[in-house]
Amino acid sequence: MAEGQLQVLNALDVAKTQWYHFTAIIIAGMGFFTDAYDLFCISLVTKLLGRIYYHIDGAEKPGTLPPNVSAAVNGVAFCGTLAGQLFFGWLGDKLGRKKVYGMTLMLMVICSIASGLSFGHTPKSVMATLCFFRFWLGFGIGGDYPLSATIMSEYANKKTRGAFIAAVFAMQGFGILAGGIFAIIISSAFKARFDAPPYEVDALGSTVPQADYVWRIILMVGALPAALTYYWRMKMPETARYTALVAKNAKQAASDMSKVLQMDIEAEPQKIEQLDRERSKFGLFSKEFAKRHGFHLLGTTTTWFLLDIAFYSQNLFQKDIFSAIGWIPAAKTMNALDEVFRIARAQTLIALCSTVPGYWFTVAFIDKIGRFSIQLMGFFFMTVFMFALAIPYDHWTHKDNRIGFVVMYSLTFFFANFGPNATTFVVPAEIFPARLRSTCHGISAASGKLGAIVGAFGFLYLAQNKDKAKADAGYPAGIGVKNSLLVLGAINALGFLFTFLVPESKGKSLEEMSGENEDNGAEVEAELSSHNHRTVPVA
Repeated sequence: MAEGQLQVLNALDVAKTQWYHFTAIIIAGMGFFTDAYDLFCISLVTKLLGRIYYHIDGAEKPGTLPPNVSAAVNGVAFCGTLAGQLFFGWLGDKLGRKKVYGMTLMLMVICSIASGLSFGHTPKSVMATLCFFRFWLGFGIGGDYPLSATIMSEYANKKTRGAFIAAVFAMQGFGILAGGIFAIIISSAFKARFDAPPYEVDALGSTVPQADYVWRIILMVGALPAALTYYWRMKMPETARYTALVAKNAKQAASDMSKVLQMDIEAEPQKIEQLDRERSKFGLFSKEFAKRHGFHLLGTTTTWFLLDIAFYSQNLFQKDIFSAIGWIPAAKTMNALDEVFRIARAQTLIALCSTVPGYWFTVAFIDKIGRFSIQLMGFFFMTVFMFALAIPYDHWTHKDNRIGFVVMYSLTFFFANFGPNATTFVVPAEIFPARLRSTCHGISAASGKLGAIVGAFGFLYLAQNKDKAKADAGYPAGIGVKNSLLVLGAINALGFLFTFLVPESKGKSLEEMSGENEDNGAEVEAELSSHNHRTVPVA
């Protein structure tokens, strides 16, 4: 046991993988399942919303959401998420992880249902109501990021901590998959019951009135998994690290973990008092924090920011890429429900072939090859595949080369998930002190969501055709998909470089990484300084 290490924390660090670990993964993971479902399912129904609420009589193409409405509907949840990450991250360090955890879940359940009940007399009022509830849905989702990561890191043992936190995040892949599969089932069921001709045959008749139920049902079902896990979230005890190191309640920490680990643990209240006297209590905005963790926070925020620009812009304009390469036919050749079915099928295939496997590759290898190596490798291959898609882009658009394009596109997703999309979530939960852990994770995650907003809003405009006549209705001319992919390649290359600011935490206890075990300030500084200058992971 490390000198100065509390028995209760050491017991958690060396505990064998037990049933409670898997329970914690499922309880925290179902929040992420819901997060992903709610954030990504909107891209499945935006085309349908355009057909229902923005139909223009006599138009050659089906109605589409105006640019400002499309940007708001796609991006407003990200704005809520960013605010939620900062607020609930800070609150998780002030009130405790458990107290705040239930609040975020209830907010997600209520707002998922309310999003599907967005009514109004005009298209504008329906979209405004939808945006209002999706903002608050995002606010709840935002709280789930720092809290789930922090709770899992504080419950896990040293040996498999990375895999456990990554497994919570990997539930996001199943959420994306579930969104696609459910949209396929609902659109197929409605299509079988309410068949309609394509738009070019009968413009008005191609969108049956019942289609209005489809998008509402898809959005509301997101509440189910979150509601089902609420009871279990409330039953989870507060993490021992918060109770002992922040709340200073040795007795409660030992009692809670004795039940969880099913072993006797000594309370050691005198040791907590002694450690409290010896440890410096620097705050987030202090010089001491900047000296010890400044570069770490810069590394976690910049890499997550750059990753999310690329990751979310891909997700949000992938349906347009599918249209460009012919996976989804021209909108006028389909009816409204057929279009939902085809978009959902394409996204589900991408999730099944690349997104989900990528997440679980990270789970399998993160504690073997380390966070640093996986993140570096992920950014490298994302850069390579982006440029490989962008430079010969005209070649990929030919009918014979479509499958090659989809394979390359899937590989960029695979290496995003077997790479920085998972590691940027894991590392901030491991390298900061317990009293600032949730806050710092929230700041890192909010930086990522800022990148998602840049991707979601910016690339709606950037990816438009250079010829205004060929751009989507209401959009100015953009730089085209090819140039957009080149920009994304450059962003990934920057992510590769900023990864060198992030320390390796494989196999170390949380107190070792944050310096909370050290009695001597100089020793702490030396330990953390060595991390700052490291360019290769510790074996």
